[in-house]
Order: sequence, then C-alpha cells, then structure tokens
Amino acid sequence: MPLTVITTPDAPKAIGPYSQAIAHGATVYTAGQVALDPATMELVPGDVAAQTERVMTNLRAVLAAAGCSLGQVIKSTVYLVDMADFSAMNEVYARHFGDHRPARSTVAVAGLPKGARVEIDVVATTG
Repeated sequence: MPLTVITTPDAPKAIGPYSQAIAHGATVYTAGQVALDPATMELVPGDVAAQTERVMTNLRAVLAAAGCSLGQVIKSTVYLVDMADFSAMNEVYARHFGDHRPARSTVAVAGLPKGARVEIDVVATTG
C-alpha cells in the first residue's frame, strides 16, 4: 500500500524535511503542530491556552485534508515545555475533542520549535 502525502494551505507549511501528514491505508499520521499561523508562519501571541487553540485549529485542517476529523483520532501526543501549563492546555484540548477521548501521552520537553509552549501530533483513521 503506498504512502500518501497530505498537505493543506490551511495549516503551517513544513519548516523542515517532513510532511504535514502521511496516510497509509486508512491511517493518518500527522506531524507535530505548534501554534504557527499558516498565513504568517509566525507563532501566535499569548499563553499556552492561545497556543493550544491554534494547534488544534492546525490539526483540524490537516485532518480535514486527509478526509477525517478530530473525532477519528486514535492517539495523540502532547509536548509541553512546562508541565505547569497542563491544566490550561487540557481545557482547550478537551473542548476541541468534546466527548471523544483518544488515547494520549503528555510529556515535558526542554524546548520546542520557534519557542512554542505546546506541540501536539495525532494518529487518526479515515475509516
């Protein structure tokens, strides 16, 4: 089964040698999204809640380009620069996922691209 590169202008273009997402069969693997505005490629201003809002918007756009939605996410990984931001990130994350509860890992990291406070990647199904 071939790999399909997923791209959309509604999410930030890749800032390195990677794709916004790759689909293999009915499974979609997104790259990690930070809070870049796709129009300016600049980090959105504000706290981790504002950044998480942009991250979720970016993920929604990539998933839509792949033919699926947040409701079809199987697994997510959240990377936080400061675990003290967990509660604020989690509130925005939960609002976007609604009643859907994919498996999730959350890890603290030393730093993220462009000085971001949060990065999230997901695995979803188009089935």
